[in-house]
Amino acid sequence: MKRLLTVLLVLMLVPVFAMAFTVTMVTDTGGLGDQSFNDGTWRGVEMIAEEFDDVEAQVIQSNEQADYVPNLSKAAEMSDVVVAVGFLMVDALEQVAPQYPDVYFIGIDFDLSAAGIPNVKTYTFKEHETAFLAGFLAGAMSESKIVGFIGGIPVPAVVKFQIGYQAGVKMYNKLHNENVQVLIGYTQNFTDSQKGKTMTEAQYSQGADIVFAAAGLCGLGTFEAAKEKGEGYYAIGVDVDQDHLAPGKILTSAMKGITAAAYMGVLDAYEGYFTAGHEELGLEENGVQLSEMKYTKDIIPQWILVEIAGLKAMAKDGEIDIPATEDELKAF
Repeated sequence: MKRLLTVLLVLMLVPVFAMAFTVTMVTDTGGLGDQSFNDGTWRGVEMIAEEFDDVEAQVIQSNEQADYVPNLSKAAEMSDVVVAVGFLMVDALEQVAPQYPDVYFIGIDFDLSAAGIPNVKTYTFKEHETAFLAGFLAGAMSESKIVGFIGGIPVPAVVKFQIGYQAGVKMYNKLHNENVQVLIGYTQNFTDSQKGKTMTEAQYSQGADIVFAAAGLCGLGTFEAAKEKGEGYYAIGVDVDQDHLAPGKILTSAMKGITAAAYMGVLDAYEGYFTAGHEELGLEENGVQLSEMKYTKDIIPQWILVEIAGLKAMAKDGEIDIPATEDELKAF
């Protein structure tokens, strides 16, 4: 009798375990702990797991680009949903997703809709729009009339950050008859915080007093350089609200809705509303924005905040067409 009860208990429990809905995120080479892109996307996945008891969230970290295909494949073999992080994963996802038609794939920061894969949904963002506002702020706050930009690898999202930032400075110059210059550099990776620090120090030595880092973990080096440089020198964060990483030294963060995109993509799959395709999110969709500037509002003159609010409203209404490419920037 005891053996029969044990067997019945096991049979009753098996369906419960089988009902678990598994979500696996595959990081890019920046990995968790970047305080930026990967962490922001992972937070969206975590929110689903916290909201629903039957959702299990896990992560596979990539150490190099060669890891993308095997990591995505491994994730697909044990998951209902796979979240692929970063533009550099686009080719790997296009290769892997068709092999697992019963698994939903969500790509963050790239557009794979042209491939027409029915189990893939991708999200991109109008980084140039939030960077435009950050550039205007940098131009207005710069005492030296020189500001800097440091990117990681010049993938489309990072280049849009650069172009938007330059356009914001250009708008400030036009409205206030100034000539603030922008220094530009790329670390060629998203992981070397020391290189980010060294490059930031170099831009400070060339006269910049504000540096915007769109470079993953490299940006942590930018924040460290700003803290060490002292009074009158600042940084600008990226992707998520990074202001707390160096309170008072990060003027603002040019944020994009990576957490919300990951959350909504997984939620749609979980609730049975998944649709393949692509979405691009910008100011109009509340998909990009500046941080609240919790630690710096007291040092930013009110007129600057008012002008930024006005520019944001004009951009949302289509009165300003913020450039996203070099050609558009030249014509802006």
